[in-house]
Amino acid sequence: MESVATPAERFAAAKKRGTHPLTTEFIGQFEFGFDEFQIQACHAVEDGKGVLVAAPTGAGKTVVGEFAAFSALSRGKKCFYTTPIKALSNQKYFEFVERFGENRVGLLTGDTNVNSDADVLVMTTEVLRNMLYANSSTLTNLGSVVMDEVHYLADKFRGAVWEEVLIHLMESVQVISLSATVSNAEEFGEWLGEVRGSTEVIVSEIRPIPLYQHVLIGNRLIDLFSEPGRVNPEILGLEREALRRQKAPRGRRDRYEDSDNRLSRADIIDKLQRENLLPAITFIFSRAGCDAAVKQCLQAGIKLTSAEERLEIVTTAQRYTQNLAEEDLEVLGYRDWLLALERGIAAHHAGLLPSFKGAVEDLFKRGLVKAVFATETLALGINMPARTVVLEKLTKWNGEAHVSITPGEYTQLTGRAGRRGIDIEGNAVVQWSPTVDSATAAGLASTRTYPLRSSFTPSYNMSINLIARFGRERARGSLESSFAQFQADRAVVGLVRQIRKNESLAAELTDTAQCHLGDFNEYSRIRIEIKELEKLLSKRDGRRTFDQRQRVHMENELDGMRRALRRHDCHTCSDRETHARIAERADRLNRESDGLRARVENRTHVIAKTFDRICSVLTHLGYIEGEKPLEQGKILAKIYAESDLLLTESIRRGVLNNLNAPELLSVASAMIYESRSAENYAPRMPHQNVANSLAAVAKIWVELEDIENEFEVKTQREPDFGFCYSAYRWANGHSLSSVLKGTDMTVGDFVRSIRQLIDLLTQIAGASEELRPVCREGIKRLDRGVISDMLADI
Repeated sequence: MESVATPAERFAAAKKRGTHPLTTEFIGQFEFGFDEFQIQACHAVEDGKGVLVAAPTGAGKTVVGEFAAFSALSRGKKCFYTTPIKALSNQKYFEFVERFGENRVGLLTGDTNVNSDADVLVMTTEVLRNMLYANSSTLTNLGSVVMDEVHYLADKFRGAVWEEVLIHLMESVQVISLSATVSNAEEFGEWLGEVRGSTEVIVSEIRPIPLYQHVLIGNRLIDLFSEPGRVNPEILGLEREALRRQKAPRGRRDRYEDSDNRLSRADIIDKLQRENLLPAITFIFSRAGCDAAVKQCLQAGIKLTSAEERLEIVTTAQRYTQNLAEEDLEVLGYRDWLLALERGIAAHHAGLLPSFKGAVEDLFKRGLVKAVFATETLALGINMPARTVVLEKLTKWNGEAHVSITPGEYTQLTGRAGRRGIDIEGNAVVQWSPTVDSATAAGLASTRTYPLRSSFTPSYNMSINLIARFGRERARGSLESSFAQFQADRAVVGLVRQIRKNESLAAELTDTAQCHLGDFNEYSRIRIEIKELEKLLSKRDGRRTFDQRQRVHMENELDGMRRALRRHDCHTCSDRETHARIAERADRLNRESDGLRARVENRTHVIAKTFDRICSVLTHLGYIEGEKPLEQGKILAKIYAESDLLLTESIRRGVLNNLNAPELLSVASAMIYESRSAENYAPRMPHQNVANSLAAVAKIWVELEDIENEFEVKTQREPDFGFCYSAYRWANGHSLSSVLKGTDMTVGDFVRSIRQLIDLLTQIAGASEELRPVCREGIKRLDRGVISDMLADI
């Protein structure tokens, strides 16, 4: 029975609502009540503070981001909502259109531009980073930025972008950061406070839907914990028995024992259906495994839908694929995909066409698809909660080796279980095997230590943009404020912030001390030098003595300074002493800053030293000179690809000149493509012009590698020619089936690679006026059929 609030409590609640009218108005638009952490975060946003919200998956963090947009609109300001992937941007865009109206919401994802002048803009984080470097007019009147999935800054390949934005976003902009639960949220919040100003850290570890952990051993689904932190003794007994049977001679095992105590994937879905635990997401850390699981369920005759549901599924699938050519549908395996959908079963991974993935996500959210086999990419932000999450293994292939998943990854994956407003509980199921035991599962499920670690490191493009914007020294200083440096040496951030304050105040004081008669800075310097020399001559502590000749020389120098002071234009100023006092304060601040710089210099400087090495390479190649970028640097500033320097050098040396559109994009594909297979093979060349240009690109890469080795830098990966032939043929109008024939590439990989190539051609067109017409023609040739079908997810 709920307790009745006392009159005093009701009065306090009413008073609180009165102090935050926007929050009260916003909450009134929802059919459900807000949790305490959501209310607390909204109040902080309304108070104008920066906010970091760290909460479990499905807890409702994004409602705080929606309130930030609502608050900005009420103040006549813009709000940007950034996400790590295009699929999530697309999802948020449609949600915001529903809430705020189509005219007030826009979408920017690199290759998509919808209503870019809107007051609420949803975008990928890279788009905002590029805006900042270009000083885009779209930033005008920006009031707040929401950084969804901000823990993505730990990503090895793209995480640096989040820090670039947080460091260089205008000081006046309010930042609302939304993160999964991390164990060092306070540390991250402290860093945000240092670089962004007052930031309220709000941490909630309470799931709105409780999560129950289970182990599936044989045909039995058993609770992992008998009490908090204690593994269920029944599981331990069953494990011992199962392992004993595993060691028995094969001839002595019975049928049940010979199955390795593991149900098939189809059997698991059947069991979950019987126990009312669907819809379920089964995470399988391989695309082939996901596709195989769907086939196994079909072969086993699994059917999870009613006749009415099947009709609705077919209608939805046709809507998502209506623009695809009939011949492409054949290549895509449309019939088998639709057959599985009709039975309520689907795969979800990066190898699928974006429209197929979109249909699966839509149908799953509506409860029509009830069993999805997915890779871990599904765990990133997409709103696709289930009643149950199943993990077949607790290890995955990371591209180099099979490694155990981390507690943070386990939490992110199992966090999908439990649908708010639908389920009263969520269920995480780990399937037992001799290599997946209860102790490992319990360790992952109970660990609360998964800290956020920065992956920030300067790139050539980042460095040249910072130098163009701030000059080399200030750019170097700005990198001292990175979260990576903060974690390496937390004191440096505070010191650098003080230096910036000193510099700002000293500049203000210097302006105040300006004299109408002449250069008071110069006059002040002479006064200070006189004082220092007088002090030096007056020392009689025995530690330093001067012979007569030295003393005479110094006294003569002092007399000369005094004469220069009296002759200076500012000497007769009636406000001279007032100006002098102000100038001396500025000098003390500058001296204090010099001392602080010396302290910073004695610290690790990991990031700044990397920046220095990057600058050494850029100086060596003629991209910068001193504090300024040279002409070639302006091209590099517009190339954001991983192989930024290699591509820019290729443009600089004319490698791409005299190529037609298909040839140019074929060569450019070597800068973005990365073969999934590690096998060495001679890639097929579409044309001699392409082969000659690629040979030139390879030669440049070897030269750059030698230069980078000399300066102890490693940023440019080897160009990969594996996509050149496919890209060339697609640009020349060949069909999808013809292009993919004889390759091991999935349609999803093909679409993603073409979209990345279109993005790269857009960058080249922006960087080189000479190549712009050819790049634009290349984009037109690529953007057809399955590529232009719908908003692509990269």
